[in-house]
Amino acid sequence: MGIYRLSNGIVRLETRARAADDESTFRVRLDSACCTAKIAVSLVCIASTSVFGAAKNASPMRLSGYKAVPVYYEPLNKMIMPVRINGQQAKLLVDTGATQVILNRDAAELAGVRPLQRSLGQVRFLVPNQVFTLGSEINGQVLPVGFAQDITAGGMNFGSRPVALRDSIHSDTGAGRVDGMLGLDILLRHKAVINCRSRLVFFKVDKGRRINLASIATSEKFARVPIQREENGALTVSCSIRGQPARLLVDTGAFVTALHEPFVKSLGLVPESTQISAQFGRGPWKRLSATKIGDLRIGVFKAPPEKFGVGPLPQFALQQGNTRIAGILGMDTLYICHAIIDLDGMNLFLK
Repeated sequence: MGIYRLSNGIVRLETRARAADDESTFRVRLDSACCTAKIAVSLVCIASTSVFGAAKNASPMRLSGYKAVPVYYEPLNKMIMPVRINGQQAKLLVDTGATQVILNRDAAELAGVRPLQRSLGQVRFLVPNQVFTLGSEINGQVLPVGFAQDITAGGMNFGSRPVALRDSIHSDTGAGRVDGMLGLDILLRHKAVINCRSRLVFFKVDKGRRINLASIATSEKFARVPIQREENGALTVSCSIRGQPARLLVDTGAFVTALHEPFVKSLGLVPESTQISAQFGRGPWKRLSATKIGDLRIGVFKAPPEKFGVGPLPQFALQQGNTRIAGILGMDTLYICHAIIDLDGMNLFLK
């Protein structure tokens, strides 16, 4: 077993004969923050249809009442958004598994973002309904918090934001390096619509405009899967394998879909070994297995038969608020299933 790169650049778990690297163990971090702490009536229809039809044509995309910000993919399925932080260029991973913006320390220093030095236990910033402590717990670690005066991407200005600061991560895989994560604090605040195939993220700028993407999705043969926001802010969806119900974390920051090993074995499935090791947060490297599943349903959507990663997920990833998940729905499956994540209507559309 190993990694196979599709013609579109998305990588999947595959058999050894098709693997991209069979000679040595392939190592990858699965360290999204939410795991670790962790998309007149006629005009509306035209705008919405362009979102769902984007993968089939190259016409400019529109979504009425939204601004589109382009993203691109780097190795290991990383959806990257170019941003400016205090005028300094940076690359952030679009990560629905992260509760907030996280910056590597070296990128933060270049942008002039430094840890806040206060004697108080917490600071209330001017962000509706949010309190940011001076030590945000991520991966079981307490990370310092800094304050970015200005964050912009494309034509969007996200204004000033508190950000968590982490030690810079230098990938052992040779994959493209990122400067941090664009998390749910910005994505939810601006009701983002993330189109995993079109390489565009839409941010709502007209709060008075309502677009019912669900009705358009039906006509475009998309299945609608409701997204549940857990107590800790995590986004989960229902699933079933062999009729056994469970929930998955929706994580655009994870490069492959990974299921918890005991859950997989309880279904009578026998995982096969791979050449891939994964690191969850700052924990030890662990070897991933893989198993082919032909009856995975995500809500009402029947996923195509594929090999999925299997491993012992850490407790902080498994327990999302009061909900225990069975795995992480990663970018490989989201891309192949034409996923559109609508954080206004709180729906996942799959096809």
